[in-house]
Amino acid sequence: MEIAKWILIVIYFVVAVALIILTLIQSKEDSGLSSTITGSSTNNFFEKNKGRTKEGKQKRWTVILSIVFAILTIVLGIVYMA
Repeated sequence: MEIAKWILIVIYFVVAVALIILTLIQSKEDSGLSSTITGSSTNNFFEKNKGRTKEGKQKRWTVILSIVFAILTIVLGIVYMA
């Protein structure tokens, strides 16, 4: 059981570091008040295919790693309570 704890801790650490790095390298999406004034349209080719871009993939991986991080947090809590 000790080996399983250490494996979970190592995975937890790797996921945490990857999540921090992904979060820091993402670009800011919000264009603020300027998009309200200029009326930038979200009905263009780029917005429709945003999930296929580098930013879209980064966002998807950030969500996946966040879910894995939350699950590992719960699992490690249960393992250490037992």
